[in-house]
Amino acid sequence: MTARYAFTVRQVTRYVRGLLGQDATLQDVSVRGEVADLVRHRSGHVYFTLKDEFAQLRCVFFREEAEGLTFALESGAAVVARGTISVYEPRGQYQLVVRELEHAGDGDLALAFERLRRKLAEEGLFEESRKRPLPPIPHRIAVITSPVGAALHDILTTLRTRWPAANVVLIPTAVSGPGSAPAIARALGRLSELEAVDVALLVRGGGSLEELAGFNAEVVARAIAASSVPVVTGVGHETDSTIADLVADRRASTPTGAAVAVTPDRKVLLAGVQAFRRGVADRLRRTVTRYRRELALLRSRPVLCRPRSLLADRRQHLDDVREAQRRALTAWLREVSQRLRRGREKLAALGPQAVLARGYSIARLPNGTVVRSFRQVEPGAIAELVFAEGSADVVVRKTVPPIGRDDRA
Repeated sequence: MTARYAFTVRQVTRYVRGLLGQDATLQDVSVRGEVADLVRHRSGHVYFTLKDEFAQLRCVFFREEAEGLTFALESGAAVVARGTISVYEPRGQYQLVVRELEHAGDGDLALAFERLRRKLAEEGLFEESRKRPLPPIPHRIAVITSPVGAALHDILTTLRTRWPAANVVLIPTAVSGPGSAPAIARALGRLSELEAVDVALLVRGGGSLEELAGFNAEVVARAIAASSVPVVTGVGHETDSTIADLVADRRASTPTGAAVAVTPDRKVLLAGVQAFRRGVADRLRRTVTRYRRELALLRSRPVLCRPRSLLADRRQHLDDVREAQRRALTAWLREVSQRLRRGREKLAALGPQAVLARGYSIARLPNGTVVRSFRQVEPGAIAELVFAEGSADVVVRKTVPPIGRDDRA
């Protein structure tokens, strides 16, 4: 190789930058495309990619110009960017330095996403009522992701930390690219072939809207809905929810979040068990102390300290009660006897025998009816006169009405 002058990388980069700066067309150019890989830096600068189906162009929108934006810039939006084509020397990357940005409608991927979202929503695939609860303590967890991605490492690390007792089954699949949708659907279909899987994680790291196209495919959405076990999605992305997120039984924003959603925290459970044990021990101690105190009180009572003296007191009290009852009964019987005697005397004074003894008599008909009126008899009738001593049969010679009245007629 003959010796010749060699440029440095910086020199070449600056030379190319100079050439671009001499082209008047590239100093004020408008480019139409779909926004992807949108990043808002804390400095206020906005970085994104403009793309179409054939190529892509990196763009930077500095804070001074970005603050004047009149619409919400999101991945998937179709825009027209006006600015200058330049080279970012530290990366040797040509880019569009945007001065103005106009909204040109939604991009093809965003429109396709919205059409599918409406279709599946009308079918009820997003309804909370059809989503299944997650098992509180999973024994076997299936992980559907790329075997070489960072998402798998994050998942395994989180599961080992939170719930190492879980058995993890990896179902490797492509999670980006044009063939990812059917691959993910096939992986979800394998869940029914695995034994005793409690829950499945469908995860991947973040990416642009086109990189996440597999998670916005109808075949994947229907495979999630038909899954034999609950499915939790964990896709680390900056766009709104994917179709897979909307259909899944639970959505997490990252793979780590998905692992957290399906597992209990071992440390929290152990702390809960220890707190429960301490609580039980404290309650037992309080119960034993209370029973000991009550037993001491019982032992101090006379019935247990002086049972014989207490029994003697009870016997004496029983004798007093018996004597009081006897006196009360005697007084009651005496009062009853006196009342009976007075009743007999009153009865004797008011009875018919006493009246007869005073010289009166009682007239009775042969059938035993007492004669109280002259109308009960007629002349010639036979009646019995009852005296204080004995009786006599008489014949009625005539009847006489009360003085002043003649009722014989």
